[in-house]
Amino acid sequence: MAMSSAEEYSSQSSLFRAFARDGKVPRQLILDSFSASGILDDDPRAKTLFKAIRAAEPLLSQEQFLALHSVSPALFEQVLAGQMAIPQFTEFSEQIENIFDRVSGNKGGQLANYIPQLERVDPEKFAASVCSVDGQRFSLGDSDDFFCVQSCSKPITYCLALEEQGEEVLHRYVGTEPSGKTFNELTLNAKGLPHNPMINAGAIMCGALIKNDADASDRFDYVMSKWKECAGNMKIGFDNAVYLSERQTADRNFALAYFMREKKAYPADVNLLDVLEFYFQCCSIEITTRAMAVIASTLANGGNCPLTGAQVFRPDHVKNCLSLMSSCGMYDFSGEFAFRIGIPAKSGVSGAIMLVVPNVVGMAVWSPRLDELGNSVRGVDFCRQLAARFKFHTFDSTTGLTDDRIDPRRNLYESRLGGANAFCWAASEGDVAEMRRLVARGVNANVGDYDGRTALHLAASEARLNALRYLVELGVDLNCQDRWGNTPLDDAMRQADADSNTYEPIISMLREHGGTSNKTVPSRQNK
Repeated sequence: MAMSSAEEYSSQSSLFRAFARDGKVPRQLILDSFSASGILDDDPRAKTLFKAIRAAEPLLSQEQFLALHSVSPALFEQVLAGQMAIPQFTEFSEQIENIFDRVSGNKGGQLANYIPQLERVDPEKFAASVCSVDGQRFSLGDSDDFFCVQSCSKPITYCLALEEQGEEVLHRYVGTEPSGKTFNELTLNAKGLPHNPMINAGAIMCGALIKNDADASDRFDYVMSKWKECAGNMKIGFDNAVYLSERQTADRNFALAYFMREKKAYPADVNLLDVLEFYFQCCSIEITTRAMAVIASTLANGGNCPLTGAQVFRPDHVKNCLSLMSSCGMYDFSGEFAFRIGIPAKSGVSGAIMLVVPNVVGMAVWSPRLDELGNSVRGVDFCRQLAARFKFHTFDSTTGLTDDRIDPRRNLYESRLGGANAFCWAASEGDVAEMRRLVARGVNANVGDYDGRTALHLAASEARLNALRYLVELGVDLNCQDRWGNTPLDDAMRQADADSNTYEPIISMLREHGGTSNKTVPSRQNK
């Protein structure tokens, strides 16, 4: 149901009050909120808004604030009210960085040696990027370096074939079961078809079902345009040297293609050499982890690119793709990966792994050293630690399952508490950013807990000066009483008996703004 004009104005006013200082909102505070939320300067949704914010006055009146709100209302409110897919994105990014740093010391594995160009890559390269379904982004390491997608092309090839042929037609030519064999094994299923689209034979077959009546150049241009659309129009390249190297060392892929032709697996009128060329081209697409994370997030978002809003693939086709990534995406490690980590993923022999957490985030990791199964050693290590830290496993939502891992989809405070109590908890922790977000959502800053203790009581008793200052700026009642009759100043004075240096600034600020003591009332401890 759409909000009425009055409700909409009230919502906008709550945002203003949440960020105002002496009746003005600092422009830098808005920019800091966008930065902390993971919305970057190159986000196509935010370019006009960022330009307007930077052109605005350093201190914004309510009218000026609402004018900025009108530039991009949905994104502006979503960021400032903390209603993003990952509400505490700064803390989430810090956890990702800790994992990245731990994994970077892992020097195991060897470079791929059956494609000469891949053996020449610097083995020390390491990058990781994330992109939430709301476009919150964060990158580490060599995230601007380009690498070939190799088998990470297979999910996109499968989705493109689904878009053109539909599920019923496509799966007349390729199965949906794990093969139990290596990715380039010379084998087909009992029906004489490739086992699934995530192995070489299946990807070759899917390629045969994409624009097979078009010229080779037009077909590849179409595929590149779809990759770019998935990546929010970020740069997608092509490595001709890898393409030539692929083609020169492709005996097994040629054997697979001809084996399928012998079994009459293809649709009619397929030009086998064109199909193989197309497959080699798809494997030789170049990308960065920044762009691959956006592509993964497009899949996490049901085929809708979070940076542009373009619906690249149908949601039901994405569901099929993620199902196959879960069961077949990590070569012969797929079963173990699904069991231990439980995140839909696809790896490639360039050292890339694309991870998709549905409805939450897409990730990309790249490190060229591979294990004996063809997966990135650091990449798999990263995934293991990711699953150990976050509730990202497909079945982590199982009823009754409890542990100390983090669910980044849930707010740190609201996961424990709800609404008003979360505000009090944030005040006790001195988390002003979270207090702003809750006020922006309409939480009453004067509300108390079951003992009548307000956020001001808690900020005063815990010596949270910044939280106290924010509450004073909001104009809360400085002399509210809890159920024992104590004011916030009473709480601060009681704590000052043991630690006067810490609590003197709290007492001074409360008195300066009109806070009073009610010390004639017995303390809580004596009640």
